[in-house]
Amino acid sequence: MEPPRVRQLIAVALMPVHLRRTALVALVVGTWLTAFNHGDELLRGDLDMRLAAKIALDYLTPFIVSNVGLLARQRH
Repeated sequence: MEPPRVRQLIAVALMPVHLRRTALVALVVGTWLTAFNHGDELLRGDLDMRLAAKIALDYLTPFIVSNVGLLARQRH
C-alpha cells in the first residue's frame, strides 16, 4: 500500500467538515490555554509581540494536533 501524498493529506484536512471540527477544537482549546497561561499578562495590558506569538501558538498547536489525529484516523 502506497503512503498518501502530501496534497492528498492537505485536501482531507481542508475539507469543510474537517476544517470546521479542527478549527472549533483550536478555538476552544486555544482560548483555554491563552486564559490559563497568559490571562494575568492580558489583564495587565502587557500585550507585546512576544506574547502575541505565544498566543498564536496556543491556537496553532491544538489545530495541528487535531489535524494530525484526523489524518492518522483516515489512514486506518
